[in-house]
Amino acid sequence: MAGWRVFWVPADASSVGVRPSLIEGWDDLAEAEQRVGITPGDPILLAPDYRVDELLCLYVRTRRFRRYTVETKRNYVTDICLFLNFLWARGHVWTQAVADDVDDYEDWRRFAPENPSLVGGSKWDRELTALAGLYTWAEARELIPRSPVAMKEIIGRSGTVIQVPAARAKDARASNVKWLTPRAWRRWVNVGLRGHTADGLPGPLWAGRLEDRNAPFADLLFSSGIRLSEGGSLLTFEVPSIRLQGGRYYVGRIAAAVTRSKKARTFYVAAHVVGEVEAYRQGLRAEAIRKAQAVGRYDAVADMRLVTKVTSGVRRVVHWCDRNGVSSRKALSDLTVAERMTLYTEGPHGPEPLWLWLNEQGLPFRISSWEGVFRGANERCRAVLDPSPETPGFDPYRSIAPQATPHAARHSFALYMLVVLHYLMDRKFGLTAEERRDFRLLYGDPWRMVQDLLGHADLETTRAIYLAPVADLQLRSLLETAPLPHDDAAGAELPLDEVFARVARETEGIQDIDARMESRKDPIA
Repeated sequence: MAGWRVFWVPADASSVGVRPSLIEGWDDLAEAEQRVGITPGDPILLAPDYRVDELLCLYVRTRRFRRYTVETKRNYVTDICLFLNFLWARGHVWTQAVADDVDDYEDWRRFAPENPSLVGGSKWDRELTALAGLYTWAEARELIPRSPVAMKEIIGRSGTVIQVPAARAKDARASNVKWLTPRAWRRWVNVGLRGHTADGLPGPLWAGRLEDRNAPFADLLFSSGIRLSEGGSLLTFEVPSIRLQGGRYYVGRIAAAVTRSKKARTFYVAAHVVGEVEAYRQGLRAEAIRKAQAVGRYDAVADMRLVTKVTSGVRRVVHWCDRNGVSSRKALSDLTVAERMTLYTEGPHGPEPLWLWLNEQGLPFRISSWEGVFRGANERCRAVLDPSPETPGFDPYRSIAPQATPHAARHSFALYMLVVLHYLMDRKFGLTAEERRDFRLLYGDPWRMVQDLLGHADLETTRAIYLAPVADLQLRSLLETAPLPHDDAAGAELPLDEVFARVARETEGIQDIDARMESRKDPIA
């Protein structure tokens, strides 16, 4: 049986080649879509019998659904389609579902021995939330007599009463959090993105063409803690500029429209990462632009907005002129991801994208494409660093290769900043207990500093999810002066690498360089 399929309305179908030609009589397709409210980024769900469900089309055009992030939209639509397939196999459409269908679906998804792809509690909770959104909307509009997803009331974080699905999993983890220590991250970048060998040397067979783009992007996420959508949608002039007498960290600003909270915030990025990004701009990026200009690729961008001015001040405003000569403007902080991809500037040899990260064709590199870059790096790390079954003394079933995701960079940044802030406040400054109390009253507790850096509205999110490995540790004791195992002199100072190694040894989920690899002379360790 063919299952339900999803098609996404592109930003400009004709210019990107999605519809090079239209069926006879459909010349007014764009105008027809506009009349019924279909906009770029909307999903179209096609049933196995090739019919388009009109009610589902109405749901995905609701204000609430359109406010979801691109990633959330894709996840929820995928989850809904899986349930639609389950119902279709029973001969039902989604408006005929009852509570027993949801219960049976949970049993199949989570517990059925014949299902080769069982999901955990967290994944089930997400699927249930996606279904609850659809059926709550349908019930409120009297499209169905009753929602098959039972709901219950709980007290939310802000103290208000909210409704959540009653069948949420009891074994769900708050988040699938992974951490890498700084030296494990360096190994992952060098091996996975730069093609190094296990000995830390450039691989002789490495043929990577995009390492000068991919490595700076990954380091930007790890160094600043910004989310994938935030870092992936940066414009060239939003990256801090290198100064001759700059410090160790540079300050940037994340626009409100690309954040999850829809609130602008400041981010900090290490100076060497800013240098990596600048090298990418002047090298690989500039070359891609020159090639695109040479073949006239930008002439085919129908939705181009040529920026004429960006104002300064607290609320920066971007002015542009489109292909039709119509001038417009919008606050920089209010520009969405889709709008940012259309912004260009007039360069010495013609239009150039303002979107920072470009593909090999010189066009904006889509945010979702970064997931593939990270997957490829993970695969290479496994191939290079994991021992083979023939290696004496190694367990072939235990991976020692670091594995990373864009969000793992954010988790790792949070862990790194908490440990470093405690280290600086408890050790480097040599403060007494009373002085530490006064210092924290003046500058804030490290936990709240990390909360601000991550942009979390709730401190509990920072503590319970991102920094769970150290939430219950007495960091002051951890960072106290202590002799190293190989040091005879009491009172030897613990370097930060050893601090992270101790945390990794004592806590599940933190990836550090495996002790069995320490004998290798690896300069990146």
